[in-house]
Amino acid sequence: MLDFTIRSKPKTPVIAVFVLLMLKLLLLRYFFFHGIMWSRIAVDAASLVVLLSLIELITPSKAKGIVYWIFNLLCSFIFFASALYFQHFNTVPTYTALFELKQVGQIKSSVQSTIEPANYLFFVDVVVIALAWAISKLIKRKFSMSTPLRKRWPAVLGVIALAVSIFFIRQDRMITNEVLQAEHLGFFNYQVAAGLRAKEEAAVVAFGNIEETVDKINTQEKNFNYQDQLQKKPKFFGAAKGKNVIVIQMEAFQNFPIHLSVDNQELTPVLNGLAKDSFYFPRVFQQIGQGNTSDAEFMSNTSIYPTATVAMSTGYGDRELPSMPRLLEKRNYEADTFHVNDVKFWDRNKLYPALNFTNYYDKPYYKNDHFNEFGASDEELYKFGIETLSKLHQEHKPFYAQFITVSSHFPFNVPEDRMKITIPDSLKDTQLGNYLAAVNYTDYAIGTLIDQLKQNGMWDDTVLVIYGDHFGLQPQDNDPEMVSQALGIKYDPRVTRFNIPLIIHVPGVQGQEVKRVGGQVDIMPTLANLLGISLKDENFTAFGHDLLNIDHNIIGSRYYLPSGSFFNDEIMYVPGKTFEEGDAVNLDTLDPVEDFSKYRKDYDYNLAQMKLSDEYVKLLPKR
Repeated sequence: MLDFTIRSKPKTPVIAVFVLLMLKLLLLRYFFFHGIMWSRIAVDAASLVVLLSLIELITPSKAKGIVYWIFNLLCSFIFFASALYFQHFNTVPTYTALFELKQVGQIKSSVQSTIEPANYLFFVDVVVIALAWAISKLIKRKFSMSTPLRKRWPAVLGVIALAVSIFFIRQDRMITNEVLQAEHLGFFNYQVAAGLRAKEEAAVVAFGNIEETVDKINTQEKNFNYQDQLQKKPKFFGAAKGKNVIVIQMEAFQNFPIHLSVDNQELTPVLNGLAKDSFYFPRVFQQIGQGNTSDAEFMSNTSIYPTATVAMSTGYGDRELPSMPRLLEKRNYEADTFHVNDVKFWDRNKLYPALNFTNYYDKPYYKNDHFNEFGASDEELYKFGIETLSKLHQEHKPFYAQFITVSSHFPFNVPEDRMKITIPDSLKDTQLGNYLAAVNYTDYAIGTLIDQLKQNGMWDDTVLVIYGDHFGLQPQDNDPEMVSQALGIKYDPRVTRFNIPLIIHVPGVQGQEVKRVGGQVDIMPTLANLLGISLKDENFTAFGHDLLNIDHNIIGSRYYLPSGSFFNDEIMYVPGKTFEEGDAVNLDTLDPVEDFSKYRKDYDYNLAQMKLSDEYVKLLPKR
């Protein structure tokens, strides 16, 4: 029964915090989904009530007020950071993103440029809290519930809210599209669903056996027709056997600048020339996960999909990763990697030993010409790299060298004295204009590397592999119609954005354009074939394929696209809540595909491939 005489502190803090956090969750929904799914507001409310009930139950009465406001402030920072994360990655973050907080300092300018004024709305209630605190000092209410009921109400409300949350989590956690899953479950329940998924995957691995997983992978391989006819000997097998290998991973480099001119200026004259004399693959797509650039390094060396829940360098840097450096070590190659940033950035100090690189050369090895926030320019990167590799060449020691460029890193600021083209007035001081200048400089710097290889007598003994790690143009800052009009091309916000170049130059082999669809997992098998390495004979498990010896292909993509997304010979497909509610785009015309029902088998195959890849990498032995 109600007692109007008991003197106790009012429930104003919990009610106020609940209202404020609900408003912030609505704001977060708007940032994530550009709208509010009103039918699912109860899900957000239920998850919030569960958390507040826990605070009410475990916090001493005297501390409740300050604990509630600290919780409100903590949630405000989480929502603020999550909104920035989504604006940059187009993915709703889970708790695993916390593992990468240490990387923020290294990309401070990128983070700052992502912030929008509206993001600060999460902190507007600081003023409201101050006012509420002042008012609470003036007004003291005496109405309260009796002691027994006062102790029970948090538990009762919490149990009811927990039941509601469990119902929705059970109903919607199987949605493969992570963004839609987050929209249906709400921010907090989405974190719970991610935790449950991780627990289930961990249980599979705990009782798993890598040999059995490899058998499942080999069986699954037969479910997609990669080749129309089996070949006795793969085309171009061993065409580069015994050659040195240089792999250049170009930062934020999309494919559309290749063969494109602006104001009669070639954007990529060096790469254009290489494309004519090399294997040029114009229909290759990024597949990176949470580790971004480091994930691209991981894939190009292992042909394993990133899990998309953690940077592979962070989560699997303690493993003995099957890799190109390990295969080449058997053939007396030295494997070195060059990067002008600190090797601890994205835990590369763990990744490189896991991949079996002999040496890595990071920031201290280069003269800092202050090109951007990372320090040394691509020219300095190549200058030191060629000096180092030429010594190996003189000793007749074959090498596998990896260069990670950063001069075209977001926000694409090229110093005036390094600009090689004139940006049209209409594009000056725009992200698109800055990006074109950065891409052009990247191309120029590669030209300096090729010149040095020729001067040192290494060009004819070296295979050159060049590819982009991920997209550059940020979707929120570059309207597709504006880009299309400015450049005279058809720019699709997903297909063109995720399309990266792949060029492989083999001395003495005539160049050709290979229009087979591919991804970053296909780079390593393609290179292995050219070097005369049979992955089958090596018992090497690869999730990619040799692009020179398949007639059809399918590659999966997740993180920047929802799980279940794939590219095949004809379309890019992105799932909705179900397969039927997804959408597809024709890769040739960039027009929507209305009827994609015949690709259901590809969808199921792709999901199975991703699952097996995750299972495989988690079962790899630790070093």
